[in-house]
Amino acid sequence: MLVQALLLAAAGFLAGAVNAVAGGGSLIVFPALLATGLAPLPATVTNSVTQGPGFLGATASQRADLRGRPRRLLHTSIATVFGTLGGCALLLLLPSGVFDAVVPALMVVAALLMAFQQRIQRWLSRSHSGDRTGLLLGGTFLVSIYGGYFGGARSIVLIALLMLTSSDEVRRLNALKNWLALVDSAVTLVVFALLAPVHWLAVLVLTPTTVAGGFVGGKLSRLLPATALRHVVVVFALAVAVWMVLR
Repeated sequence: MLVQALLLAAAGFLAGAVNAVAGGGSLIVFPALLATGLAPLPATVTNSVTQGPGFLGATASQRADLRGRPRRLLHTSIATVFGTLGGCALLLLLPSGVFDAVVPALMVVAALLMAFQQRIQRWLSRSHSGDRTGLLLGGTFLVSIYGGYFGGARSIVLIALLMLTSSDEVRRLNALKNWLALVDSAVTLVVFALLAPVHWLAVLVLTPTTVAGGFVGGKLSRLLPATALRHVVVVFALAVAVWMVLR
């Protein structure tokens, strides 16, 4: 138990720091939970529950950037709530064998999105023009289904969608991304706390260490190369996906 607690504490701290610098910290916590002996489903719901505090801090610090477009904030929040509920329902209602088979593929997709994040964002910044409300709301709904079902690298998918569908400053879009991720996390917390096999002892270990890692990562974000750190997480996630297929 002590070794497992230390492993989770280290993973939580590292994930918080990685989220602050590059994003994708959930791809570190998930395999750490698997390494403690949890099955993929309990590991996923536990991982989802631990993600909220980091987004709460980010949203609080960026609340000024959320002002000015109340209709967009309201409509995307509603799409996020319903999409996340749909993803949670899929996770809880589909046979566990489906989830076990799909998770390695989702980890590969998440890793590839992290690997090509900057290229995708540069392409989107050149290709989109104007606001595309229908695509924004539909895309937010679909991303939220993914967030409720698995959630790895959800923030990367979300910021790419926002850059594609909204002509706004990146700073404001990042604040909207953090708010929607917080809404997603709040919904999953309520649903999984009531209906899913959350490992609450792991949550107690991970939550404070993730917050601490985020604080330290925020301080180090000006010094560490985000691209190099992102590539380390990508390789790690791909290795875990291969291990899950072969085990």
